[in-house]
Amino acid sequence: MSSKSKCSPLSSIGQKQVMAVTGLLLCGFLVTHMLGNFTLLIGSDAFNKYSHALTSNPLIYLAEVGLALLFISHIVMAFRVIIANKKARPTPYHTYTKSGRGGTFASATMAYSGVIALVFLVFHILGLKFGTHYSTIVGGVEMRDIYKTTVEYFQGSTLHLAGYLIAVIALGIHTSHGFWSAFQSLGFNHPKYNPKIELLSTLFGFYVAIGFSIFPIFCYFQGGH
Repeated sequence: MSSKSKCSPLSSIGQKQVMAVTGLLLCGFLVTHMLGNFTLLIGSDAFNKYSHALTSNPLIYLAEVGLALLFISHIVMAFRVIIANKKARPTPYHTYTKSGRGGTFASATMAYSGVIALVFLVFHILGLKFGTHYSTIVGGVEMRDIYKTTVEYFQGSTLHLAGYLIAVIALGIHTSHGFWSAFQSLGFNHPKYNPKIELLSTLFGFYVAIGFSIFPIFCYFQGGH
């Protein structure tokens, strides 16, 4: 019994650290993914060439498996931490989620914004990655016209646009606290640097929300709405 009680705190800390590391790695993915998506604004050829360079690389399957493991690990650890917190103090999530930043809206809604982001991810993959398949030729090479698929997806439905915007705003809120929280979980807690990390986290949240909002809005107005 004493052995179990000694292991539990370490287990809880370990879960939070795994969640922190996977969260930071996923933040890195968001940065690179957004930078690649900016080719959409350049034009169809640029976006299709970028997409083709990724999907035609044989390492893409390994990368996708690794990314899936990151998502799964992050989600599993998040649920385990939430369940452990509820068992330790059975009060509503938003009333006891506190941090060095105070009881912010982002910190109080981490569970909800995370679920919204997860649902969004599923629909994002189904609607775009596995969406309508068109072909095009760029520079003499036949490839998928993912540009056309993406533009059509948002042109054809205001609901798609609204859903996407709500989801990326939720993702921005989630990362604005999660980024900061990850550093805390990993032990980066110092009065001198905490304000800088907090500011960076807030800016990152805005970067995610605003940056990912640009693409669906651009596609929607390509149809002359």
